[in-house]
Amino acid sequence: MKAEALAVLSTLAVSIAAQAAPEVSFRTLDVDGIKVFYREAGNPAAPTIVLLHGFPSSSHMYSGLIKELANQFHLIAPDYPGSGHTVITPDANFKPSFDGLATVMTHFIQAKGLTKYALYVQDFGGPVGLRIASKHPEAITALIVQNANAYQEGLSDKIADNIKHTSKGVTAETRPALEGIISSPSVQFMYKAGTRDPEHLSPDTWTIAQWGLENAANREIQMSLLADYHTNVEQYPAWQAYFRKHQPPTLVVWGKNDPLFVEAGAKAFAKDITNAEIHLLDTGHFALEEDTPEIASQMRRFLTRVAEQQASAAK
Repeated sequence: MKAEALAVLSTLAVSIAAQAAPEVSFRTLDVDGIKVFYREAGNPAAPTIVLLHGFPSSSHMYSGLIKELANQFHLIAPDYPGSGHTVITPDANFKPSFDGLATVMTHFIQAKGLTKYALYVQDFGGPVGLRIASKHPEAITALIVQNANAYQEGLSDKIADNIKHTSKGVTAETRPALEGIISSPSVQFMYKAGTRDPEHLSPDTWTIAQWGLENAANREIQMSLLADYHTNVEQYPAWQAYFRKHQPPTLVVWGKNDPLFVEAGAKAFAKDITNAEIHLLDTGHFALEEDTPEIASQMRRFLTRVAEQQASAAK
C-alpha cells in the first residue's frame, strides 16, 4: 500500500509541476521584412493577452508573468524592432518611430491571426498599444496598463523636459542627452528607483536590457524613438477620446513610486474610463520586478470578470 500511495503522490507531484511551469515557445515571425522574435505560451483557444514591452526592456520583462498566467490564458510577447532578439533585415522598410512600431506590431498581430485580445502595455508599450487600440477598438477585449502614460499629468518634470529638448530628432545638439538616457547608469536607475528593496532585484533584468543597447543599430533606433516621444504626447487627446467613446475594460496596475511616470498618470485614467480599476503598488517603474504575483492575481480576477460580462452581453 505504501508503494501504491507513493506512486500516486509522485504522479500528482509531476502533474502539479507541469501545471505550475507551462511550456513557453520562443519563435520568430517575418513581418514586413522584419524577423519579429516573440514568446508564446498557453492554449490558443484561451483568451489572448498581447504583452507590449517598455524601454529599455524587451519581451524578457514578461517572462515571470507568462509563467504565472499561461495555465489560464494565451500569451504572446513580441520584441519591437530595435529591441531584444528581433532582427531588421536589409530589405525592410522600417522607420524608427512610434507610428512605425505600431505598424509592425499591428501586422504582427494580424499575421498571428488574432482578432480578439487584451493588451498589456508598459512604458513604450503604451503609445504602441494605444495606437493599435484606437484604430482597432473592435479587437480589444481589455486593457492592462502598467506605468504607461496617456495623460500629461503622468509625466514627471524630468521626462517632460527631456521630451521638450529632444523633439528635434537625433542631432549633434540632442545626441549627448539621448546617449545619457540609454547609458548603463540610467538603465539601472529605471529598474531600481522607487523599489521596496533593490537587493531583491535580479541584475539579469538591466543586464539583458543593456545587452540589447550594445548593438549599434539598436542604439540609434532607441535614440530615434526617444526623440519621437513628443508624438505620443500629441496623441493623448485622441487616445482619451477613444477611452470615452469605447470604454474599454481597463485595469491599471502602477508602481506608485515611479520617478519617471508618476502616480497622477495612473489616477487620470478614471477621468475618461468610467469603471477603470486602479491599483497603486509600492514599487517603481518596472513593477513586475517586485510584484508579478500581485499583478497576475489582479489580472486573473479582472479578466475572468470581464469575460463573463462580455459573454453575458453577447447572449
